[in-house]
Amino acid sequence: MILEIAKALNCLNNEGILIYPSDTIWAIGCDATNLKAINKIYKIKKRNRSKPFICLMNDLKMSDKYVKNTNTIKNYLKNKTSPTTVIYDQVKNLDTFPESVAIRIPKDEFCSELIRKFNKPIISTSVNISGEQIPLFFNDIKKEILDQVDYIVNLRLNHKLEKPSTIIKVENDKIITLRS
Repeated sequence: MILEIAKALNCLNNEGILIYPSDTIWAIGCDATNLKAINKIYKIKKRNRSKPFICLMNDLKMSDKYVKNTNTIKNYLKNKTSPTTVIYDQVKNLDTFPESVAIRIPKDEFCSELIRKFNKPIISTSVNISGEQIPLFFNDIKKEILDQVDYIVNLRLNHKLEKPSTIIKVENDKIITLRS
């Protein structure tokens, strides 16, 4: 795993796009602070730019750097055992997501260590053309996508990854579930 983290870090540090096993599904990602890299993912996925991506962050301390008022959600997340993405409206220090940002703190060892060493959030979105089926196995990922990325993490290539995260939003100190 150490070698894969080093290779993924090299990719992220050079505006690269990577495919990796996340805590939920097979993901395509990049440096969430790099608009050029984010735009590459929009192009690869043929996704409408009005649909933002999820950012993986290492912990609540990291999320405090990028969003205002995480207090409402902190206790809620501590009790969650399944992957949960939170949409925040009050973004700071993250020019690539000026209006709102969706944040998930993965419990996956590879993702956590990669983010910790990178020390910035990374994009996490499904490895599919927008609107098409999400691949459950690495071998289900279209060659068209594989040919456009800079690095593919060589971990869990035979594992089935099928459960997207729950998505919630905090509005007026109330938690609203958007996807369960």
